[in-house]
Amino acid sequence: MAEWFNELAAEFKLNFIDGDRWKWLVQGLGNTLLITFFATLIGIIIGILVAAVRSTYDKNSESFAARGGFSWLLMRLVNGICNLYLTVIRGTPMVVQLLIMYFVIFASSTNDRLVACIAFGVNSGAYVAEIFRGGIMSIDNGQFEAGRALGFNYVQTMIFIITPQMFKAVLPTLCNEFIVLLKETSVAGYVGMMDLTKAGDLIRGRTFSAFMPLFAVALIYLVMVVILTKCVGILEKRLRKNER
Repeated sequence: MAEWFNELAAEFKLNFIDGDRWKWLVQGLGNTLLITFFATLIGIIIGILVAAVRSTYDKNSESFAARGGFSWLLMRLVNGICNLYLTVIRGTPMVVQLLIMYFVIFASSTNDRLVACIAFGVNSGAYVAEIFRGGIMSIDNGQFEAGRALGFNYVQTMIFIITPQMFKAVLPTLCNEFIVLLKETSVAGYVGMMDLTKAGDLIRGRTFSAFMPLFAVALIYLVMVVILTKCVGILEKRLRKNER
């Protein structure tokens, strides 16, 4: 038992203490959290815009078609662009999108973090948009009529009446999407980004020991996901209490 403990301690020292390699994990964790945070913001912004367009088209396509004219053509065009965006983003792997962003679209950029944030944000936006659209479509049409009765136009009704109810309905699902996003950032190392997974792989390459660094990375991800999952559970309980 003592021999096993000594071997484990020596392995720990080799991987994390020698050469201050633990700092790589700290740096990688910081970059992972940074990418996740800004990608989340970008995803929410894109998701709101796309969901607003698609839900507006779904709810008002008949009235737009009856009126015809430029507004109908514009709505069809914008809705078609949103559908194309959703099809492409949800139909291609995240790694491929990241590589295209880094080596094609932003090939001249030297800011790896910015490119990663945009790539993951654009990817997340497609899934967030469908979450928001489902939430908007679940709101009873009587809420729209109530907005009109209060003198609001369609945009004001969406902002002040529909959106707050939609956020409450989809918040647990939205939080789970961001947990998935946190884990998806582990592929940022494909473009040379020092994220948490890349840091563990660099340690493995220096020490030729795979067990300790990779399990350390897995443990850090697990702890973060467990904490976020617990927070989502608390949030869901509070929402249920408010409904009562």
